[in-house]
Amino acid sequence: MISGGIGILFGLFVLLFCVLLFVFWIWMLVDCIMNPRLSGTQRIVWVLVVFFLHALGGLIYFLAGRNQVAA
Repeated sequence: MISGGIGILFGLFVLLFCVLLFVFWIWMLVDCIMNPRLSGTQRIVWVLVVFFLHALGGLIYFLAGRNQVAA
């Protein structure tokens, strides 16, 4: 009985975590598309990085690309 409840809680936790990662990924994708600080080429590269690397690409963009100034 207890192990079944723990399994359900774990499943809900994993589901919530996946939904939050998906929302973060969409947020970073939209942010790199709309970021006025990026030049055209930088924007295309960041969109490709975020799109193909999913949550990892979003995290890389969040840490390295959001405050980048166009050259």
